[in-house]
Amino acid sequence: MIRRTAFALLLATATAATAAFAQANNSRPQPVPVIDTIPAAADIPYPGTVAIDIDATDTVRGIFTVNETIPVAKSGDFVLLYPKWVPGGHTPRNEIEKVVGLTVTAGGKTIPWTRDTVDMYAFHLDIPKGVKAIDVRFQYATATKADQGRTMVTRNLMSLQTIATTFYPAGYFARQIPVRLTVKYPDGWSAASALNAKVMGATYSYEPTNYEILIDSPILAGRYYKKFALSDRVNLNTFADSQAELDAATPEMIDAHKRLVEQAVRLFGAQHYNHYEFLFSISNELGGIGLEHHRSSEDGTRMGYFSEWAMNAGARNLLPHEYTHSWDGKFRRGADLWTPDYRYPMRDSLLWVYEGQTQFWGYVLQARSGLVSKQDTLDQYASIMANLDNTPGRNWRALQDTTNGPIISNRKPMAWTDYQRGEEYYNEGLLVWMEVDSILREQSKGTKSIDDFARAFFGINDGDWGEVTYTFDDVVATLNGIQPYDWRGLLKKRLTETGQPAPIGGFERNGYKLVYTSEQTPTGKQGERARKVADLSYSLGLTAGADASLSSVRWGSPAYDAGLTLGDTIVAVNGLAYSDDRLRTAVTDAKGTKAPIVLTVKMGEEVRSVSIDYHGGLRYPHLVKTGTGETGLDRLLTAR
Repeated sequence: MIRRTAFALLLATATAATAAFAQANNSRPQPVPVIDTIPAAADIPYPGTVAIDIDATDTVRGIFTVNETIPVAKSGDFVLLYPKWVPGGHTPRNEIEKVVGLTVTAGGKTIPWTRDTVDMYAFHLDIPKGVKAIDVRFQYATATKADQGRTMVTRNLMSLQTIATTFYPAGYFARQIPVRLTVKYPDGWSAASALNAKVMGATYSYEPTNYEILIDSPILAGRYYKKFALSDRVNLNTFADSQAELDAATPEMIDAHKRLVEQAVRLFGAQHYNHYEFLFSISNELGGIGLEHHRSSEDGTRMGYFSEWAMNAGARNLLPHEYTHSWDGKFRRGADLWTPDYRYPMRDSLLWVYEGQTQFWGYVLQARSGLVSKQDTLDQYASIMANLDNTPGRNWRALQDTTNGPIISNRKPMAWTDYQRGEEYYNEGLLVWMEVDSILREQSKGTKSIDDFARAFFGINDGDWGEVTYTFDDVVATLNGIQPYDWRGLLKKRLTETGQPAPIGGFERNGYKLVYTSEQTPTGKQGERARKVADLSYSLGLTAGADASLSSVRWGSPAYDAGLTLGDTIVAVNGLAYSDDRLRTAVTDAKGTKAPIVLTVKMGEEVRSVSIDYHGGLRYPHLVKTGTGETGLDRLLTAR
């Protein structure tokens, strides 16, 4: 037996050695070197003005037809670029797949193009001798169904984004490329943009500018339009699916928007635009959006913004948020996020300032202006705090790493958002900045607050609508200039820690704490109505949609432990046909008992019974005041 074992071991060793030798003699290629043949952007003037002509009249098919005339200085290799990185999107997600019919000609002769083998957004041309300009023609085929992307054109509205409908020459800073844009719209339509235009019938000839400003100046156009002046420099350009929605705007509603502008200017102490245009769409057909620009913002919400004002408090955070970005994100921008063109990679490490503090000020300004009531704002804070306080993904993934989220996920839907962690630099950033405010108040004995930071950091260079970049060290230095403290240590901890509770202590230090009750808040009910869901996130740990399918299941919740997953459809509750109220009643009835809640669920063709062992009753988040008198949060939300 021993001899046989030894022989078998020897044979196995020899066989392994033979296999290793054979593998070592397999074909083993080397990689083809990656050579960047695209000229890097240089801060030098481009020789000539790019003329762009867009026909935007095909609203039936949603197709923009584009003609560009681009001067060229010499023959030979020329690289045409389509914008790749989307400012405000924080990711290389521009939809180049919607560019079709691309042809390049000069003097009526076709110039063949070749797409770069590494950068799919770059196109190589061989410019013949004697050619002084090339004509670039293509169509941009917008989404015609929701699964193709955001709807940009409807029978009554269009969102014409210059970043989607233009090419530019490689080798130059975007701000060094002069451009001139002309757009033809459907007859009877109006258009709004940060760019001024001369209007001849349905054709708008926009003022000469540079490519950087052009990309930062999208256009909203439509059949039904109303312009509300909010100040001598700020306008609310409102488009809707119907005239009735526009006519529902009362003077009191518009006054609240005027106070938004007033409060923002008082907060920051400067304006970084010569004029600012809200490009506001109210539509059930045009895709919703919230995208910041320096002198404008694209703001899109559902019908009912004016006509159902009392039921839409949640929709009114959009404008304060995007308006704040004119200061935070556009004027002051993280140094590693600013780029000379739209090919140079954007790095998102400071989004906890760019988006996080903008999120913070958006809620503050909605309350200060009265656009949203103080109580509704407190209820919205409670929802934000509860969500992050019940996010198990914080155990493994730090806040800093979530700033990479747009690039990692390209903003695609996730199955387990609370464990995978989405772009939580928005709301967790809000919590961190609330903590900063509370410490400033505490350390200065009430003489300083985050308002002082806003004015010092964002309120410089009144009238300047260029960009001033900053680093982490600049943030720390500004805070120390207001009130000495270990800001570096605090911020580093908040950015890198894992396995700790959400940083909700700033609210508690500012006089409010998070609690749960069996009653949903009014804004919570509005949110459920708007999203058409039954939200039991903090009891069962699930959210059921209008069709009874689960739109979310919280990782580690009772629903998760029972085996429920995203996409399950609830057929019955405790043997009775499903309804939202029946599910809520079952949760209430199970409180203090030992009997499980039994759900009949369907996934595909499979129907199964699931027992949820939960007896804590309904739980909804609220903020309650912890003391008497005016607290730090009370002062923060008070109009200036």
